[in-house]
Amino acid sequence: YLPGVGDKMEFAFTGLDGKEVDLSEMEDKVVLVDFWATWCAPCIAALPDLLTAYETYHDKGFEVIGISMDESREELATFVEENQIPWPQYFDAKGGDNELAQRFGIRKIPATFLVGKGGRIVAADLHGEELAAAIEKELNR
Repeated sequence: YLPGVGDKMEFAFTGLDGKEVDLSEMEDKVVLVDFWATWCAPCIAALPDLLTAYETYHDKGFEVIGISMDESREELATFVEENQIPWPQYFDAKGGDNELAQRFGIRKIPATFLVGKGGRIVAADLHGEELAAAIEKELNR
């Protein structure tokens, strides 16, 4: 099923960096869940806006979780390092058969879900100024 506004997304994993990530423990934060891949041109085009949003709002309670649809751990790790992506990355080497993408019905990327305080999705597939406005609105609730 493809989650929508009002739904909860629940998952936990060990990130590419070895740190534990559990979305259910972030209910006091605003979290962007980003399904993406290093080979996806629209995903890469959206990266500068995500980095700016992270830099602007992270200290106020905003987090990003990357769900990588890549197949090569090495290529993903190199890309994350070269582009200084500070947020955790889920990686299972299954590409299009990524377990979280399968669970949530993701058929195309990029696919993003903004999870508000309390753990429910408040918006999906926002970019640029729309994303920044939605983050600000949720942080101020």
